[in-house]
Amino acid sequence: MISKILLKNTNSRVTIDKGELVSFQIENQEYIHQKGNKGWPNSDDEMFPIIGPTSKNNFKVHTKNGDAIQDQHGFLRELDYTLISTDENSANFIKKYKKDALVKNRKFSKKSTEEYLFWPFDFTFEKKFTLKNDVLKIEFIIDSEKGMPFMLGYHPAFLLSNSGKETLVSKDKKITLDAIYKAGSNAFPVLNSDKIRLQHIDKKDLEISTKGFDNFMLWTEVNNMLCIEPITQYTSYTDQNFSEKNMRLSKEKNNFSITIKTV
Repeated sequence: MISKILLKNTNSRVTIDKGELVSFQIENQEYIHQKGNKGWPNSDDEMFPIIGPTSKNNFKVHTKNGDAIQDQHGFLRELDYTLISTDENSANFIKKYKKDALVKNRKFSKKSTEEYLFWPFDFTFEKKFTLKNDVLKIEFIIDSEKGMPFMLGYHPAFLLSNSGKETLVSKDKKITLDAIYKAGSNAFPVLNSDKIRLQHIDKKDLEISTKGFDNFMLWTEVNNMLCIEPITQYTSYTDQNFSEKNMRLSKEKNNFSITIKTV
């Protein structure tokens, strides 16, 4: 697969590396956390079919097709994207999984006791980028057996000024970086919301709006980056006893989207 793909129009440029959003520049200003800088080692990632840690449940997830073994935030990130199509303004990627296939867990054995992960359902997972009029839209399409339980989270990291002075606004509620720091590994919840605004101090603000997720969680430990994560469920309010009773059930084809733009 082509390693890096560039999408561009008059004022904006998007760089995608093997399905990962590694740059979004508008008027030569970078908005995505750069890999290799302090903070988080990635620029974006997905959480599927689980959000949150599973260790307290012995890494098991209970489903109608039997118990699965999943590590924190699921195993989709252990699979590679295949490029379906690309042009100047869009790129479409897919991951395919056959039920019960064993997937090597990169967290074994330093952070996990589970060497292999699996899921008792077939699924395909598409990720599509579209750049239009300086607006970046990212769509996720999950195709599976009807009734398959799942959670979905998107995990992008945004570049900050390193001053600690940025704030966020959702439904007229202001959130400081200090409040996010205090939430720690649980991440700061922004529930029942489909839009959030990142107020920069050194460039235009960023607005992130979603369809299908209905919630966000916010995480960082440093001043130079912030993860603003659309999620279907905030699992830190649960006892981590993962079962399909606490998850969404697939409609066979499931659509989610995130739109990122300056305001």
